[in-house]
Amino acid sequence: MIATQDREFLATLCLARAGLKVDAEKTYLIESRLAPLARRECFSSTEALIDALRHGADDRLVWAAVEAMALPESEFFRDHHVFKALAEEVVPALARARGGEPVRIWSAACGAGQEVYSLAMMLADAPGVGKLELFASDLSERSLEKAQSGRYSQFEVQRGLPARMLVRHFEKDGETFVLSPRVRQMVRWRRVNLVDDLSRLGQFDLILCRNVLGQLAPEAGSRLLEQIGAALAPGGGLMLGHNDSAGRDFVRVAPDMALYAATGERSRSAA
Repeated sequence: MIATQDREFLATLCLARAGLKVDAEKTYLIESRLAPLARRECFSSTEALIDALRHGADDRLVWAAVEAMALPESEFFRDHHVFKALAEEVVPALARARGGEPVRIWSAACGAGQEVYSLAMMLADAPGVGKLELFASDLSERSLEKAQSGRYSQFEVQRGLPARMLVRHFEKDGETFVLSPRVRQMVRWRRVNLVDDLSRLGQFDLILCRNVLGQLAPEAGSRLLEQIGAALAPGGGLMLGHNDSAGRDFVRVAPDMALYAATGERSRSAA
């Protein structure tokens, strides 16, 4: 079993590097997240890996451990009605408001790409969406590599992906399914730590940051929301998870989904 002091050290490390809220009492979760990394890096155990982190491991290994603890739950079309509303109502409304300028959309914690690809598939043939610029980011380099490959297992495509979407947009390749180049090329990718300065990314008309805030410490979550408010273009929308709290700087603009607009001068509804 991982010693208490090792679990507490890991929790402190994740908080400092990425604002992550890691419960040091959840031994099983820590073991399940770090054990694959320990095997890949040829450590004899998870405890040996944490000991290396504590005693001056190189920065690459430190980040690999933090990224492993940050891995999100990822699946296609999570809350399918959300993607339907985005493609049929929200993005067309943004396109009309932009008057021919591209609608810029950012998936702020994309994991292995299922969320942003779900949206891209819905938008690929949707009427009235105009020009689009889709961006996706994640803390994990490994997740970004997988996302860019567009290659998923049978288990992964069975989690939320409608059969018609599978037939239309994927090709079978051995034991895996590969997303069409057309959809993959709709998305641009970048590694982003959400506790860093996000101003360099520019402004977006729609930001998807679903089920992320619950992973962050309160201070880190508040700072992220503040930065997202600054990153939203006037009239833009923020999509959160249903259990996320947007704070006082945002107002909910769609009662059936967690779509928010910034208050004040940015309070015009995206829907």
